[in-house]
Amino acid sequence: MRVCLDTQPGGSGPNEDWVAGTPSLAVVLDGVSTAGLSTGCAHGVPWYVAHLGGYLTAALADPSRPLSDALSEAIDRVTAKHPMCDLSNPGTPSATVAILRQGATTLDHLVLADSPIVLDSYGDYAVITDLRVDDVLPELQAEVASHETHTPGHREALQRLVRAQREVRNTAEGYWVAASTPEAAQHAVTGATPIEGTRAAAVMSDGVSRLVTEYRMADWADVFAALRTEGPHGLIATVRKTEATDPTGRRWPRYKSGDDATVAFCQW
Repeated sequence: MRVCLDTQPGGSGPNEDWVAGTPSLAVVLDGVSTAGLSTGCAHGVPWYVAHLGGYLTAALADPSRPLSDALSEAIDRVTAKHPMCDLSNPGTPSATVAILRQGATTLDHLVLADSPIVLDSYGDYAVITDLRVDDVLPELQAEVASHETHTPGHREALQRLVRAQREVRNTAEGYWVAASTPEAAQHAVTGATPIEGTRAAAVMSDGVSRLVTEYRMADWADVFAALRTEGPHGLIATVRKTEATDPTGRRWPRYKSGDDATVAFCQW
């Protein structure tokens, strides 16, 4: 498996995404926004995703290990890394997770929250994602969408949404992300796809996939064509050019003008 990757911040702040690739593995983490609210942690989201990514990659060194077990161990190891922080805080740093691993005959996948994996089977595209977060608090999501970005109303509505999301995060009534509870890994979307017939795959954060799913300015065929000709860097540049035509989120309501964007492009 040949992996080409890129990650870029969405603005002037630190990049809260994380990506890694090996000849048999692609991992993308997308740190969950804090909306400027307290997390109870002295380290922050970039620290969390960097440590979770490192421990996760190490845990996956055993090719026979179930992906969810490796993620559970990685979450546990990061939790043990900062015991003086308030890990019971519902806003403790957290991240979405997308893993694609090549085995002898199959491609194993794990997706926790909304960082998708898209498989290209010679023009047929299979999207593997976990959109449970979209099913909770629709009224508050609509309130955020009613404001243009960079306005006081948008910031206040986003903070109300994030506070409410934190109350149902990693609960049966809400949705699951990697945070401080290893159990979350067992709620991920997992499965396997035969390698035979699969031409390529894209593992990405939603800062990239929104070009198709939210902006609707491309389809998956366009995405893979761009990845083959321009690589991940070129695809992210296309996302940025698209967002620049709507800087205040009037056409495409969103949480921020530009989100951190990451993609690992896998080919066989």
